[in-house]
Amino acid sequence: MSPERSGRGRGRPRGGDAAQTRQTIIDVARAQFAERGFRGASVRSIAGAAGVDPSLINHHFGDKAQLLVATMELPFNPLERIAGVLDGPLEGLGARLVRTFCGSWDPHRDVFTTAVRSTFDGSLENAPMLSLAQNIVTGRIAERLDGKDAHLRASLVISQLVGLAMLRYIARVEPLASTDVDDVVATYAPALQANITPDISTT
Repeated sequence: MSPERSGRGRGRPRGGDAAQTRQTIIDVARAQFAERGFRGASVRSIAGAAGVDPSLINHHFGDKAQLLVATMELPFNPLERIAGVLDGPLEGLGARLVRTFCGSWDPHRDVFTTAVRSTFDGSLENAPMLSLAQNIVTGRIAERLDGKDAHLRASLVISQLVGLAMLRYIARVEPLASTDVDDVVATYAPALQANITPDISTT
């Protein structure tokens, strides 16, 4: 009996078992995130339902946030992209966010459209895309901002990006849908920057 399936020694799988174990964890996590939401589904409950030790989730994915991303099967890792964007000065962060957002999704418009539309097939509260934005990305942006209202301003930044996405990729409203990324950045980034560095942006 392989270690991840034994009742006594659930641990790290061997050889070809690893890929199957990883997929099992993803399948179970996807179901639990859909049912309980990101905050309600714990690493321990996911591991228990998958029949593995919780340490295997850290081994395969790193943490629960990365596990959520894995369940979404996106063409890139948004957490890695956002980490790169946030690794820089606050000045210009709005432009970096818009450029990275459009640069990431422009080549994958159909994937984005499918991911967002699937949000409305089940519980909106527990939808993966919203969980990613609300529970993870917003918090990471807020950690970089100054002031007691940092989380509120981070939420506003996310709402601005969501609005951009809905018009550019879902509704495909022209001329925004076909506007060059450089022009979108030049026009839209100042609105985000006003929430990132309000004192500087309003002077």
